[in-house]
Amino acid sequence: MTKLQLKKFLLTLMIGSIGGLLFTVLHIPIPWLLGPLACALTINTWRPDFLYWPKSMKSIGMLFIGYTIGQALTSEAVKEISAQLPYMFLMTILLIALSAVMALVISKVAKINYQTALLSSIPGGMTQMIVMAEETKDVNLTIVTITQTIRLLLIVIGMPILVFSFFTDVRTADTSSISAQWSIHMNSMTALILILCLVAALLGKKIKFPTAFLLVPTIVTALLQSIGMTGLELSPPFIDLALLFIGLNIALMMKPRDLDNKKQILSLAFFSGALLFVVAIVLGLFFAYMKEIDIPTALLSLAPGGMDQMGVVAHEVDASLPLVAGFQIFRTFFILFVIQPLLVLFLKYTQTKSFSKTSD
Repeated sequence: MTKLQLKKFLLTLMIGSIGGLLFTVLHIPIPWLLGPLACALTINTWRPDFLYWPKSMKSIGMLFIGYTIGQALTSEAVKEISAQLPYMFLMTILLIALSAVMALVISKVAKINYQTALLSSIPGGMTQMIVMAEETKDVNLTIVTITQTIRLLLIVIGMPILVFSFFTDVRTADTSSISAQWSIHMNSMTALILILCLVAALLGKKIKFPTAFLLVPTIVTALLQSIGMTGLELSPPFIDLALLFIGLNIALMMKPRDLDNKKQILSLAFFSGALLFVVAIVLGLFFAYMKEIDIPTALLSLAPGGMDQMGVVAHEVDASLPLVAGFQIFRTFFILFVIQPLLVLFLKYTQTKSFSKTSD
């Protein structure tokens, strides 16, 4: 890191911290995610080269969140998740099918090709969809990038606010009964588990495991817990720090000044994101009704955001973290290993068909 990058990094950290404190004072949900995100995004829109935030900081934040989610995946929780697998499959298929229909509508209204609309609408992970857009001919990469980013922002900002309106009794950890000796012992174990998670995540990244710094720590923590290696629940400052790191990363991914036809693309992105948001809410309420589970758990399970953000909200409102994590993990793997290959075949087919028509 150069001296200039270090200065920008410290400035970004300071701005993010101010945003977190401000949103805490204003009692806005998940202040240490939304506060840094809002402040950094505002400044990044005004001065794109003013801030700097290395990707490694996001990885640290995701590792902490992965550890927290992994702790919730006890043997009882895994049984509960297994019982919900048919519903996970059904809800994932419905969400993707509705996204495909929505893409058709958007392609007609916005007068863009269906391939671009489809990759903009599928909630399959922003990074994966952008990579597919880069590799697919005739797809507008700018539209896909902006639409996927705004969809993520709408979910990250909108879902916590919606969930907190249903369930406002935020959980606070009570550690007053833990003795100092036990605390030291468990802190040592926690440090060991986090180190093992880091090593495993680095290996996972090397072999291109999807979302390695989130999913690998989740799996490692759950496996270690199953053999008796249990660490402390991370204290609120660690969670806040993780959210700060992730929020700043999301903010600096957005580059509004690079957009051509800003009004048209932003309108399309907000319409697409809002529609997907509404679809997720409807499916969540349907799931809550069918399975008689609480609304926050259902909404967070079906939200097409990230497992890290939805997991944190579930943790804060005392929703079923294992169920939320289970749904999010299932959808991530299902889209990556089933839907994504099918999408590749479909896009190749449409390209071939388009080429043959041009030849005729």
